[in-house]
Amino acid sequence: MHILFVTDYLPYPPISGDRIRVYNIAKCIAKVHRVSFAAPVRTEEEVRSVDGLRDFCRQFVTADLPRRNPIAHLPGLFRTALKGQPLELHFMNSDVLRRGIQSLLKTDPVDIVQFEHSRMAHYADVIPAGVKKVLTFHNVASQQFDTIYKVMRSPVPKFRAWLFSRQMRRWETQCVRTLDRCVTVSENDRQLLLRDVPDARIDIVPNGVDTHTKQILPRSDGPLTLLLIGLMSYAPYSDSAIYFCEKILPALRKKIGNVHVLIVGPNPPPEVTRLQGDGVEVTGRVPEVEPYYRQSTISVVPLRAGGGTRLKILEAMAFGRPVVSTSLGCEGLNVTDEEHLLVADTPERFVESIARLANDTRLYESIVRSARQRVEAQYDWEIIAAQMLRIYAELVQA
Repeated sequence: MHILFVTDYLPYPPISGDRIRVYNIAKCIAKVHRVSFAAPVRTEEEVRSVDGLRDFCRQFVTADLPRRNPIAHLPGLFRTALKGQPLELHFMNSDVLRRGIQSLLKTDPVDIVQFEHSRMAHYADVIPAGVKKVLTFHNVASQQFDTIYKVMRSPVPKFRAWLFSRQMRRWETQCVRTLDRCVTVSENDRQLLLRDVPDARIDIVPNGVDTHTKQILPRSDGPLTLLLIGLMSYAPYSDSAIYFCEKILPALRKKIGNVHVLIVGPNPPPEVTRLQGDGVEVTGRVPEVEPYYRQSTISVVPLRAGGGTRLKILEAMAFGRPVVSTSLGCEGLNVTDEEHLLVADTPERFVESIARLANDTRLYESIVRSARQRVEAQYDWEIIAAQMLRIYAELVQA
């Protein structure tokens, strides 16, 4: 078969959750089928990212998606509104990319087109009959932006999140009804979609981790160091960093003394970079994350908004770093509190959980061992990709 992935970014380098997922699943699938990509590009760095995919990708369709003056967007926003689509879809729209996809389909027939994120599903209008269409919900955007709305502080972004949440619920319902197959990363997300389309065929294909290249690291013998890692330009992650440093860290230091914090991830906004200092290091984008896991003692995931499931939790579990997470942070993962990680939904519980791991070697090692066993058994990318391959086989035989 020939599979075309239509993505919002080319998934290289795999530096954020959705890129990590797409990169690893596509790489595994390419061992069995031909794989191509179609995606907008915004910078010269993104254009060059094609080189990192050539080992397994057949061909690429890309189109420049430059930043424009806000006024220049008005005609496109108006056209999007007339179509009854969420206004945010306009910012992912490219007529050049549409024509490129159409050209590829004519010259090198495709069996399945897989859209990554519901915001890319509007390109389905150029896919001819007979080509199966799959949509991966990395998260349910309507729910994701509803939670973002609740933690946003600035009124304009808050209103935008509220509006997008409501527009995307209608759009995602339409996608579920019209595309051939939909995939979510968790049962929670599947149930959110089924509330509006109860008879839909929606499969669960969870996120994963490469358990072959990521091995348990020795416990750091330095000071207690907490790792908070994620795409910092994404509002839920920047909120989690601020929340942790303002509401949790002071009480933690009162309880156990010297604590270092590593905030690792691309494009931190000013309100996150201002956290730098007094034992807090804000790195921005780093070439490799493993050195920061080596320095760390515990991985913290104090998320209060967002959707999907957290690849960084699986990554920490693979590297042998026990996780303290909110319920929302680990939502959708098949993990158990006190066995695979510790769940903390208040600042007080976060402080208590971190202190327990810092002081109880037996608990620390037990969680490391159980977490590693869980990712090996259920979350290796080869296991995840095999589930997608079964879906492809069912689609082409239908």
